[in-house]
Amino acid sequence: MSATALPKMVPAAFMSVVLIWSTTPLGIVWSSESVHPTMAVLLRMLIALLLGSIIILLMRIRLPWNPTARKLYTVSSIGIVGGMLLSYFAARYLPSGTMSLIFGLSPLISGLLAQKILNEPKFSPMRFLALAIAFTGLGIVCSAKLSLASDSWVGLLLILTAVSLFSLSGVLIKTVKINIHPIASTVGALIYSTPMFAIAWLLFDGTVPVDTWQPRSLMAIVYLGVFGSLIGFIAYFYVLQHLNASTVALVTLITPVFAMILGAQLNGEAITQALAIGASFVLTGLALFQFGDQLRTRLIKNASTK
Repeated sequence: MSATALPKMVPAAFMSVVLIWSTTPLGIVWSSESVHPTMAVLLRMLIALLLGSIIILLMRIRLPWNPTARKLYTVSSIGIVGGMLLSYFAARYLPSGTMSLIFGLSPLISGLLAQKILNEPKFSPMRFLALAIAFTGLGIVCSAKLSLASDSWVGLLLILTAVSLFSLSGVLIKTVKINIHPIASTVGALIYSTPMFAIAWLLFDGTVPVDTWQPRSLMAIVYLGVFGSLIGFIAYFYVLQHLNASTVALVTLITPVFAMILGAQLNGEAITQALAIGASFVLTGLALFQFGDQLRTRLIKNASTK
């Protein structure tokens, strides 16, 4: 692949990440309709691990196994196992759009954790404002969900824990200093994670009722294994290498909107007035968190030059 061809693939990779991450929550909901959540996520991981291993062999990508690499795989598995397993359980209580919206809070939670773990600078007043706006929106969404169904609080607790573990994993990954191919990193994390999903399946289900599995669930599992767990990560790492962090951060603003639209159109999920208001607060908070300081600096600079 030539150097001139690389930039042309960046927009396609970016859109791939947006589309895959937008459809993942709905895929989780569909895959768990007739397949137990632990079996659904286990099959998804096995598919991704098998395909990833084949890619590594064919492309002759080195898979490091030194202590530093194993540490990377371990901390990566925290987000994969905790984030995905709890999301699959939450899918039985929450619509896919709501799940995507709450997962969109990961940059804010990651920022808070990074202050403690990575000693990053404290939030600016703008970011504190963004945090308050976003969590106000989350409160509106949660209050609406709790009033609709008595067991919705279970799903909300599960998905909030999932996004917290996912964010924690992302911050811990930054503490591991290693030069590794993104595909090798993904496969290594899957090697560590897949046995944990197998243990979860044995503990919570342990059965293989193939006769009850529906085609839509099976197709969703295959889609998530191929795209959600493999191609999506490869495209994401590719985009990170060619775009600045602020541009990549747009993914967290776009995917919840697409996910809610897809959930409403394809799965009959209701977008209530409270959900729409809460979502607007969350997305506004995310936008201010990512771009508020830049906008404020630009406005002050423009004002001073007049």
